[in-house]
Amino acid sequence: MGKKVTVVGAGFYGSTTAQRLAEYDIFDEVVLTDIVDGKPEGIALDMNQSRTIEGFETKVVGATTDNDGNGYEKTAGSDVIVITAGLPRKPGMSRMDLLEVNAKIVRGVTENLVKHSPNAVIIVVSNPLDEMTALAQLASGFPKNRVLGQAGMLDTARFTNFVAEELQVPVKSVTTLTLGSHGDTMVPVPSQSSVDGKPLADLLPAEKIDELVEKTRNGGAEIVALLKTGSAYYAPSAAAARMAKAVAEDSGAVMPVCAWVDGEYGISGVYLGVNAQIGAEGVKAIVETPLTDTELANLKEAAEAVRTKQADVAGL
Repeated sequence: MGKKVTVVGAGFYGSTTAQRLAEYDIFDEVVLTDIVDGKPEGIALDMNQSRTIEGFETKVVGATTDNDGNGYEKTAGSDVIVITAGLPRKPGMSRMDLLEVNAKIVRGVTENLVKHSPNAVIIVVSNPLDEMTALAQLASGFPKNRVLGQAGMLDTARFTNFVAEELQVPVKSVTTLTLGSHGDTMVPVPSQSSVDGKPLADLLPAEKIDELVEKTRNGGAEIVALLKTGSAYYAPSAAAARMAKAVAEDSGAVMPVCAWVDGEYGISGVYLGVNAQIGAEGVKAIVETPLTDTELANLKEAAEAVRTKQADVAGL
């Protein structure tokens, strides 16, 4: 205990993330913020009343904030900040369609947050993910290792689930990996995927693996199309909360995240989905995973695709 985490945005994603973090019972305080007057306070009150039922002591604090920085004082001294603020996708929208509007939101909240928590680790989940992670680092002025994005955890979870469903096996028996961008240049890595230690390629034909890879790339869009009025939040919040937990506990857990790459895989100067060791200072190290020539080429292609967009956010 003794740790404090702030979750920005009290929509479905943010509130579910806050609930998961509170129920871990490893934080003294979870602060939930939103610009809708009273919403975060109401959610916090509700969550606190569940403590005796679920058996956790973490206190949840709600804070209504505004663009002028009012309300952010409640976030002071946060060890971890999870930024979920921004508009979700609607059916037919790509993540990139959210770039300009969410850039203004993410820049504003980041600048207000770091005034009160200059030593925090920032985890970004707002879309488009890779670009918003780069923007949060620029807006915060933090060392790049202390700003990371949640994408690979979610995409890997989707890939794992699809493989388990296809083979009718427990999800815990499946290991997969997804790197690259959180978008069209996502790079699922079949060569590092297995079931009970057996290579995925030995269990499924190449065309079926390709089908599952494509299904993973479209996993978020499929949910958006079904919901019609929002986007996924159960699996994404689980991924973000696990990342925050790894930071708070300084666990050194290796996770696929959006991190600053500077030389690994022959790629430099870009935020990209890679395997990384996570601890109290954010990214402790990038863990280079063996890739096939095709997978490496796809990863380099993803890096160049997001590099241009990340350069664009500097002026937003």
